[in-house]
Amino acid sequence: MGGVNDFDFLIGSWDVVNRQLKTLFVGSDDWLTFPATSVCQSIFGGGGNIDEITFPTLGSRGFTLRLFNVDSKEWSLYWASSRTGTLFPPVVGTFTDGRGDFYGDDTHEGKPIRAHFIWSDITPTSARWEQQFSPDGGQTWESNWVMELTRQR
Repeated sequence: MGGVNDFDFLIGSWDVVNRQLKTLFVGSDDWLTFPATSVCQSIFGGGGNIDEITFPTLGSRGFTLRLFNVDSKEWSLYWASSRTGTLFPPVVGTFTDGRGDFYGDDTHEGKPIRAHFIWSDITPTSARWEQQFSPDGGQTWESNWVMELTRQR
């Protein structure tokens, strides 16, 4: 199980290549690729962080708040989009052996889904984030957004 400074690797400025599935839950393999830049800073002495990601070709931004619960030893990750101004329900989880897995409940087009965020392939200069959704309570998962992060020099 991870700890309070699990997300320290993310502090700083990043170039991001995004791949996002255009249509969910139809078996599509049609992806949209677009660039972004992200800046992350620590809060609470490593017990949390915030980042803002800018999607210049989409004309929008995203914001993430990550908080470490010292009692449960789990992270809660909250996402908001400038497109809606909505703070989405959190995904909650931990890091094990350098991989972070975070799960939560959400909706897609009014229907309940499970969300899964994965942090993996973490090095001092790169990281990978993936989002998966499940329409059937976690029995099957569809990857729908991947971010490949490269640290800015």
